[in-house]
Amino acid sequence: MEEYSREPCPYRIGDDIGSAFAMGLVGGSIFQSIGGYRNAAKGQKLIGMVREVRMKSTLTGVQFAAWGGMFSTIDCCLVAIRKKEDPINSIVSGGLTGALLAIRSGPKVMAGSAVLGSVILAMIEGIGLMTTRWMGAMADPTQPPPEALDDPRSLGQKPSQSEPGIDSTRPFGLPTGLPNLS
Repeated sequence: MEEYSREPCPYRIGDDIGSAFAMGLVGGSIFQSIGGYRNAAKGQKLIGMVREVRMKSTLTGVQFAAWGGMFSTIDCCLVAIRKKEDPINSIVSGGLTGALLAIRSGPKVMAGSAVLGSVILAMIEGIGLMTTRWMGAMADPTQPPPEALDDPRSLGQKPSQSEPGIDSTRPFGLPTGLPNLS
């Protein structure tokens, strides 16, 4: 499956770093503002929120950017090695990124982070594939129309002359027994 909406591989890394930083900054700001509000003294809630957001949300943004940059770099390397772009690249990239970011914690934590990264990316890719398949089935031009639209009279078309009692010169296919309103 090819992704035509993304940048080509070398430029994708910078794009993903910026997007990940923005997501981390927004998410970190929301999370840190809640923590700042809960931990601030009475009458100092707004100041506590702003202080926590200013001091800690950028760190969350940088951590997200590091994850996004490493993930995208590994993904581009796998695309170059395998010569195809599919969900397996993303799943392996998630596992390797999780392992490499936990390298200082030892092999046990590294393995756990690799499994967690792979599982999370597998779920994301699975949901993406199901959504794509569902949306593709909705817009399938080869699918036959519903049964209600099979009757040409329900489409507003003129009925054929072979039907008895319907005059094609009268409006809306009115029966011939009615007076002509035109």
